[in-house]
Parts: sequence; structure tokens; C-alpha cells
Amino acid sequence: MADFWTERHLCTLSTLDRDGAPHAVAVGAVLDPELECAWVITDGGSQKVANLRRDGRLAVSQVDGARWSTIIGTAEVLADAASVERACERYAARYRTPRENPNRVALRITVERFLGSSQVLPPA
Repeated sequence: MADFWTERHLCTLSTLDRDGAPHAVAVGAVLDPELECAWVITDGGSQKVANLRRDGRLAVSQVDGARWSTIIGTAEVLADAASVERACERYAARYRTPRENPNRVALRITVERFLGSSQVLPPA
């Protein structure tokens, strides 16, 4: 399963809007096995950040044909330089070096569980 999360696939991040409706946007997400978390980088003024500050629950999904996987968890919005740098390094390893953004924050995701297709998840 971890291999699938190193392949270059865009993801969707689903958060809860003010009225409880799902808010889904395209993101790049990366696992960080060393710190036992996942990361997303984004602009601090984005709606997803506002949603997560209010309610940290989320789902991050990626799909490639019949293969798919979803992370269920919660996120902290972090603006400290060390967290943003770590998230950007992980992002660059999977996707590309991110453009400069002085308003960038890192979403540190605590993974509660993985969902996925039989092609991705190990047999039970």
C-alpha cells in the first residue's frame, strides 16, 4: 500500500464546510512514514484551511483505474518553518519542487485508517 502512495497521483482532500457539507479539492498529498503522518501543503487563506481549523476531520483519496486508496484522519494546520519545510521536501520527492508561497502552511495529517481496493491494501 505504501508504494501506491509514492507513485505520482493527484489526490482529493475532503473537509467539512460550515454547514457540514463536504468540500473536496484537488491536492498533492504525501506519506511520511518516519513521522507516521501524511502532509499536504496549501495557502493559509484557503477554504480547506478554514474548514480544518473549525473541524480537523478529513479524507484524502487517490485513484488510478481500479486501484484506489483513502486516508481517514485529522489534520493540524501548521505554519512553523520546520513543518512547512518538511512538508515541502516530502511534496517535492513525490511531485515537484513547489513554487514559492509566503502564505504556505502545512497540513499534518494524523492517519486513523486506510481504505482501499484489493489491489492496494494487503490481504486481511
